[in-house]
Amino acid sequence: MKGELPATVKLVAVSKFHPFESILEAYSAGQRIFAESRPQELAAKVAEAARLRQEYLAAGGTGDYLNDIQWHFIGHLQTNKLKMVLPYVALVQSVDSLHLVEAIERWGNQNGKVTDILLECHVSSDQSKQGFSNEELLDFLSSGTEYPHVHVRGVMGMATLTDDEEVIRDDFRRLAEKFDLLHDWIGESPNLPHAGQLEKENSHWDVSEISMGMSDDYHIAVEEGSTMVRIGSMIFGARQY
Repeated sequence: MKGELPATVKLVAVSKFHPFESILEAYSAGQRIFAESRPQELAAKVAEAARLRQEYLAAGGTGDYLNDIQWHFIGHLQTNKLKMVLPYVALVQSVDSLHLVEAIERWGNQNGKVTDILLECHVSSDQSKQGFSNEELLDFLSSGTEYPHVHVRGVMGMATLTDDEEVIRDDFRRLAEKFDLLHDWIGESPNLPHAGQLEKENSHWDVSEISMGMSDDYHIAVEEGSTMVRIGSMIFGARQY
């Protein structure tokens, strides 16, 4: 699977609903980024990785075995579940509201941790999907509010569930436009934001990632500028609920 992607595109293996044995198999093949969508399942798999690593070390093993997994969270994250997710993940891809940004900032302030996030944006025709609209994204950027414990890395989104490739391509282009808006407002690794933009306290924001594309449409997403694809069934097969 990795061999099909450009070097600039990260492969995120969506391991939700799959047993840890499947993660171990993918890990042995070289995969290091895994994504979960439920806090309880994430916490259980983090604990299992820690347990197996301890067994490995006790048996005389050395190196980073299982310690170099990057966990991503891609599901809807409720504010009362932050403590089950934020201590363990390298990236929360599914930050879909200002309310959640503010909750992550409060948690980070209380626990002394900066959390990397992507802003989930609504681009599909499915109105039940969550995410920032253009207006909400602009309101967020223009508020001038400081979030020193939140590190915005880019955007994430899902295309309409359809066989029409042009509809999918249009959705991905809209997401790329939101990325451009975010990037232009903040800049990549900004040092001196322009007047009207976010304050220096947020100069640690590094807007460089567009997470779009899944098993059925990742090839279109890559053509439209994705830097991160979320692949589940192509790696693990059908989900085991």
